[in-house]
Amino acid sequence: MSNSSIAKGSCLCGAVSLSTTSIDRHIAACHCSMCRKWGGGALLAVECGSDVSFKGEENIGIYQSSEWAERGFCKQCGSHLFYRLKQNNQYYLPAGIFDNDEGLMFEHQVFIDEKPAYYSFANETKNMTGAELFAQFAPPSSQS
Repeated sequence: MSNSSIAKGSCLCGAVSLSTTSIDRHIAACHCSMCRKWGGGALLAVECGSDVSFKGEENIGIYQSSEWAERGFCKQCGSHLFYRLKQNNQYYLPAGIFDNDEGLMFEHQVFIDEKPAYYSFANETKNMTGAELFAQFAPPSSQS
């Protein structure tokens, strides 16, 4: 998958389909407690910016999981459709939702400090704690 082509996918039952032209090929695993509770394990997702189109929007349910983010799911089959940052309309889509996974690479893990001991990925990845991730998005300090 490249940024110049359209990546397409759908939920399990096909009631919701999606497409994007802005897909980052690098898969991230999120081990935060909310992602694990949502899906029973780490969320494996790709960043898709704000350029995501949906068909079957009447079948999309939205859960406001925090002040800054929401999670979308199919109201018919329950498939996870997205994690979206509200402030900048940034979508993270589950890697498995796409019809073609060619070129996707597991590259990094976030909230590694919350990962339970009962699973471990064999891939060599960049790892960030929750604090490191939040620091990356914090506004610059006004100290000179």
